[in-house]
Amino acid sequence: MDNIFVYWDNSNIFHEAQRIAEEKNNSPSARYRVRLHFDNLLKLATADRTLKSALAAGSIPPEMRNLWNRMENSGVEVHLFDRGNLERGEQEVPDLLLQNRMTHDCLRYLETPGIVVLLTGDGAGYSEGQGFHTTLELLHNRGWGVEVLSWRHSCKRRMREWAENNGVFIALDDYYDSITFLEPSRPGHPLAPERPAGELDLQKRPRFNVSPT
Repeated sequence: MDNIFVYWDNSNIFHEAQRIAEEKNNSPSARYRVRLHFDNLLKLATADRTLKSALAAGSIPPEMRNLWNRMENSGVEVHLFDRGNLERGEQEVPDLLLQNRMTHDCLRYLETPGIVVLLTGDGAGYSEGQGFHTTLELLHNRGWGVEVLSWRHSCKRRMREWAENNGVFIALDDYYDSITFLEPSRPGHPLAPERPAGELDLQKRPRFNVSPT
């Protein structure tokens, strides 16, 4: 069970990072300058363990192209969706893609379950038997380890408490300075310096404890 399977809901992670950046810097411009540091966020997810597979879902604005390229070059499977499609909610299709892959991997590795690492904050739909929370319970009941990485404010309380009691919950807030960076202000805007991502310290990062067989 030492293999790691990463499922990355990028829109949820990024949008909440924007809110936190504005709050921490007391500046609306920080919302538009903050970026996710892909390498450190993936390292936080894997925590020096064997990465079996990784799937990321997100949207297609051009300013995110560098992130998607870095993901793909690192072996992460990327699926992008048009946020301008008004027929379905912004998160409906990406969420379903990730949930379906989680269920598929559960069946594919039925005899050799691993550790699912979910980067999101969306626990909606649980009362209707839908959503990430329900899928996590499905995997947990079939022997998978569960780790949820999310911002405290955006994660549904019920899913966070379930993860704390049945697996591991990691608040991304505790790693904000190392998993994000700020670009400098653009020409014509108030001067604001860049802020590089800090060093990532994994020593205090909790890990799912695999019971000996």
